[in-house]
Amino acid sequence: MASVLARYRKTLVERTKHHLGYPYNLDFDYGALAQLQLFSINNLGDPFIESNYGVHSRQFEVGVLDWFARLWEIEKNDYWGYITNCGTEGNLHGILVGREVLPDGILYASKESHYSVFKAARMYRMECVKVATLVTGEIDCTDFKTKLLTNKDKPAIINVNIGTTVKGAVDDLDLVIQTLEECGFSHNRFYIHCDGALFGLMMPFVQRAPKVTFKKPIGSVSVSGHKFVGCPMPCGVQITRLQHLNALSSNVEYLASRDATIMGSRNGHAPIFLWYNLNRKGYKGFQKEVQKCLRNAHYLKHRLREAGISAMLNELSSTVVFERPL
Repeated sequence: MASVLARYRKTLVERTKHHLGYPYNLDFDYGALAQLQLFSINNLGDPFIESNYGVHSRQFEVGVLDWFARLWEIEKNDYWGYITNCGTEGNLHGILVGREVLPDGILYASKESHYSVFKAARMYRMECVKVATLVTGEIDCTDFKTKLLTNKDKPAIINVNIGTTVKGAVDDLDLVIQTLEECGFSHNRFYIHCDGALFGLMMPFVQRAPKVTFKKPIGSVSVSGHKFVGCPMPCGVQITRLQHLNALSSNVEYLASRDATIMGSRNGHAPIFLWYNLNRKGYKGFQKEVQKCLRNAHYLKHRLREAGISAMLNELSSTVVFERPL
């Protein structure tokens, strides 16, 4: 077994050196947490309610949630959330909350939204309207307005991208809200889920970037933990308004807890890794990393263009798009 693992480690080292095209943050060192690998840590049910499963990391999970609640400007007593197993789960949960709040609502998503958004529509058997995008990849609010007016009699559930998968496009949240209001949708007739898997943590540290905040009429925000945060295992954070929780939650007797999550058992190690890195780097540390990523992206774009290779970089993005090599 030792030789098999040694060969596998060598493969990982080599592939990591040349791993491009996926937004990992590999600037981490979790050696201090090695001692916790001896334990089977499982977070079951509601993070804010003690269950009868004693080996958990709920206190770290709530610490992470509080950190993001401050970042996205929602009071501790006004939010609910949990650590998900991936970014897709955050989208599945956010859209499900929207569907439960507005049962007859139509899901609107730009055609460049993550595939998990359309997966959610199929799973929940929701009517889904794809909206055109601009060349940059962000939602075309002119087309959005046309489609809203066509279905004005039904509430709207909207997926807003805070960084699309391919182009790193950031939808204009303020313009989306303005478009809804211009079409006659009152705040109780629309629900906005912000898919911040890519840039949900980056945007607050980008100058001139539109703010993703619960002070605006949004319903939920999700972000991946294994991308810009730098967690070595897939995970994510999902935060919604506490007022929406009753539409989704149920009591589970044998857990002695309430559950409003998508999954059952959840990785109890991931919240500890997230908590450790968020507190080790802090807001200032992430701000420096954001600035470095943006500088590197602009440098790459300029070098590609100097070499005669067509390249695109959205203003608020660290994703450089260039021609596929022949």
